[in-house]
Amino acid sequence: MQHVMNTYRRLPVGLVRGQGCRVWDEAGREYLDMVAGIAVCNLGHAHPEVVAALQAQAASLFHTSNLYHIPGQERLATMLVEQTFEARVFFCNSGAEANEAAIKLVRKYASDQGLRGSRIVTATGSFHGRTLATVAATGQDRFRQGFDPIPAGFLSVPYGDIEALKEALDETIAAVMLEPVQGEGGIRVPPPGYLAQVRSLCDAKGALLVFDEVQTGMGRTGELFGYRHEGVIPDLMTLAKALGNGFPMGALLARPEVAASFSPGTHASTFGGNPLAAACGIATLGVMTREDIPGFCRVQGAYLRARLEDLASAHACIREVRGRGLMLGVECDADLKDLPALGLDEGILLNVIKDHIIRLVPPLVISGPEIDRAVETLDRLLKRKGL
Repeated sequence: MQHVMNTYRRLPVGLVRGQGCRVWDEAGREYLDMVAGIAVCNLGHAHPEVVAALQAQAASLFHTSNLYHIPGQERLATMLVEQTFEARVFFCNSGAEANEAAIKLVRKYASDQGLRGSRIVTATGSFHGRTLATVAATGQDRFRQGFDPIPAGFLSVPYGDIEALKEALDETIAAVMLEPVQGEGGIRVPPPGYLAQVRSLCDAKGALLVFDEVQTGMGRTGELFGYRHEGVIPDLMTLAKALGNGFPMGALLARPEVAASFSPGTHASTFGGNPLAAACGIATLGVMTREDIPGFCRVQGAYLRARLEDLASAHACIREVRGRGLMLGVECDADLKDLPALGLDEGILLNVIKDHIIRLVPPLVISGPEIDRAVETLDRLLKRKGL
C-alpha cells in the first residue's frame, strides 16, 4: 500500500476470487457479499455468460478507439434503446463520466436552442460523481470541501419537494437531474407520484429531465430501470455500475433531438464502448432481460425487506427500513462505522453510509438461504455492539 494513494478507508482483507454471491480472500476464507462491488455485480461474481463473452472478445480484439465503427457497441446501443425509449447512446467508462456527458449535453442543447439559461437543478442528498462538475451537481456539501473553485451553474432543492422545485424552475434552468432512488444520500425513495410531477413541471417550464440511473439501473430496484416504477420517461438517462457486471462501463442515453447537439468534436471518450466493454454489456443485458432478473429481484427484495423489518422489531436502534428491490437501507440511531470491519469476522461484506445507515445492495441473484444468513449475521453483529 505504500505506493497507492490514500483515498479509501480500505478494510483489512484482500479479495481474490468470487462466485455468485460469495467471495474469497487470499487465505481462502469465504464471505457473503452484500455489497456487490457497490451495486455493480448484479448478476453475481464470475457469471459464466459474462466471463465467456469477455474471454471470447479478449481473444479477438481488445480496443480500436471510436475512430472506427465498433459493431458490439452499436448492438448494445440498440439493445438499450429497445428496453428504454427512443434515444441515441454515448458510451464512456464510469458513472461520473456519464453524468459529465449529460451535463455537457444539457448545456450544449441549451446553447443551440438559444435558451437564456443553462443551470441545472439537483436534489439535496444526491450523488452524481467525483469529478469537479459532478461534485458541483451533487447535493452534499461534504463532497465539495477543499475543492474550490467549484464549477457554477447548479443548485439543489429538497428531494421529493415538488413545491421547492417549482419555485426554483425559472428561465435560467435548462434541466432537472435526479436519482429515481437516492443511493449515497441514504437509500431515499421519493414520495409516490413525485417523479411524474417533476416530468409535468419540466414539460411546462421547457426544462429537460435527466435521470441518474447509475445505481438504480440494470434491475437493482426490481425494474430494469428505476424510472419504470412510475412510468416516467426522461429526456436523458445515465447508466454505469452494473452495465458491464463489473467491467468498467458507462452510458448516456438522450432523446434524438437532444442528442443532435453532440456532433463530431463536441465530446469523446477513448475507451468508451470499446469491444471488451461492449461484449460484457451485451452479455449482461442479455441475461438480465432473458432471465427476468428484475422480477427475481422484486421477489428477493421483498423477502429481504420482510426479514429486515423483523430485525427492526428486535433491535430498538433501527429507525427505518427503506428502499426498492435489492437496494435497501437500514437506518439506525447508532454509530455503525465499525460494522463492516466486524462483519469480516462473521464472514460477510457490509457497507455503511453516513456512519449510521446499512446499505444492502447484494447481487440480484441472491438466494433465500443467503438472505437468511445475512440477516442472522446482522442480528449477531448488532447484539455484539450492544444494540
